[in-house]
Amino acid sequence: MTDPVETSELVAFTRTVEAKSLSRAAAELGVPRATVSRRLMRLEERLGTRLLRRTTRSLALTPTGETFYRHARIVLDAVKNAEASVQRTGDAIAGDLRVSVPPMLDEGFFAMLTAFAKAHPGVRLQVHFSSRHVDLRRDGYDVALRAGTVIEPGLVARTLARTKVIAAASPEYLAAHGTPRRRKDLAGHRCLMGFARGELPQTHWPIGGGQVHVEGVFFTNEVRLLAEAALRGLGIAILPRMLIEADLARGALVQVLPGVLEDDSRIAIVYPERELVPPQVRAFVDAVIAWAPNLPSLSRVTSKRATAKRGRRRSKA
Repeated sequence: MTDPVETSELVAFTRTVEAKSLSRAAAELGVPRATVSRRLMRLEERLGTRLLRRTTRSLALTPTGETFYRHARIVLDAVKNAEASVQRTGDAIAGDLRVSVPPMLDEGFFAMLTAFAKAHPGVRLQVHFSSRHVDLRRDGYDVALRAGTVIEPGLVARTLARTKVIAAASPEYLAAHGTPRRRKDLAGHRCLMGFARGELPQTHWPIGGGQVHVEGVFFTNEVRLLAEAALRGLGIAILPRMLIEADLARGALVQVLPGVLEDDSRIAIVYPERELVPPQVRAFVDAVIAWAPNLPSLSRVTSKRATAKRGRRRSKA
């Protein structure tokens, strides 16, 4: 019977995977790089299998390592939660909190973040703005803000706002290429696409509770860039209605296939399912939910500001 895996080895392994570098993992753990390397080697020897493929320039999980990482993350989360459950002093909240949010030009959201940090000085808050759809467990995040029609299994999702996603194009594009009347007409159009789960180029659009295959000509995981491309006449895009409300109202964008090419979407705060949610995660979720009633109106303000800026640019042209 082999010796049980040590916690220090699990920590070295998971931190190396999340940092994608032995040197960065060592710096984060405050130990020499050789110590991390030694713990990884010891772990692989105990398990009798290779978990990581390491070269001088890259580091990647083996298939076995992928499976082991998921279980190791659950174990370490459980240890962290157990410690938090007995180390809380009064109402004080402390600990690391890693948050992933989409890019936002919203002062109200920034104010909520800074108010949270001020109210909980014991929390080491890390806020990462990215359009990438992060894997909370694998990438080491505690909480994320998500917008979409589907939330992946294994996450708790608290809905902050609901909206419609609709197809839209500029009048200039439709005048040049025609307006689709049926779903099969999309085959002859230029489609502006996002990324499924924020990683893979989309191949389908929502349609009547199902999906329709379309060929994309432009791909981005930044929804505001999709809106700008549609406004510039590059093609048809699927966009949150609340983001382009002002553009629809002034006729800069026109809805395409209304009632057909659309779906319900929601903005949600998500975090991994756990028996014990760490107090700093619970406090942050509560703060975001309290801020949430402002979300739809602030998104419209952002859209109007962007529209005004576009108008000023065009008037100068």
